[in-house]
Amino acid sequence: MSQSLHLEDWVGWSASKQYLPADPAHNLDARIGTPLLPAMLRRRLDKAGRAVCEILALLDDAGNCPIIYASRHGDVTGSLEMLTSLAEGEVLSPTRFSMSVHNAVMGVYSIARKHHSPIQALGATGDEFEALMYEALGYLATGHSRVIVVFSEGEMPSEYADFAESGECPGVVGLRLTASCGQRLICSPGTQPSRPTPLDIIAWLGTPDALLTARQCWRLETK
Repeated sequence: MSQSLHLEDWVGWSASKQYLPADPAHNLDARIGTPLLPAMLRRRLDKAGRAVCEILALLDDAGNCPIIYASRHGDVTGSLEMLTSLAEGEVLSPTRFSMSVHNAVMGVYSIARKHHSPIQALGATGDEFEALMYEALGYLATGHSRVIVVFSEGEMPSEYADFAESGECPGVVGLRLTASCGQRLICSPGTQPSRPTPLDIIAWLGTPDALLTARQCWRLETK
């Protein structure tokens, strides 16, 4: 990459304490204050969706950063329930259907936060981390001082458990990236591509000098 990416702050969440960031400064449960979402909007989202909104609110105090969201599967539980209802002949409400689209969580966040800056939702079939990084580079190159990326995976229903790459444990990680402030992200060619999940990224960020292997190898520059 000819342009630099720097990590200014990050926050992670998992439904299991086993995967939560050890450092309270990066642990959503330790940093969260008054919930961002009113009860009416909270009920529309699963746990991962609610965590996404709270992480974004922490990383974007002013509410004016571009946001790039990625999820490999989205709210699979909700989608499966909706398909089951259709198979049983039930009529779906427009609200329920609207929450099944890939950018539904971002829509709820923008309503709750009155966010008017760019918001982008990605599906990258296993390459979410690098897709987020390259899209972030694009926003920074056009003059934005900061951009927030968030990677989320919800709970995988038992019917799809064999296809889950991160088990059945939901996880979310958000990063605030800049062109010059914070720890520099360094990438190098990878030889064994892998498909990191949000939980993998939380573990990587919480381990000094660790490598994250995706299509390329990523590390944080240490001083």
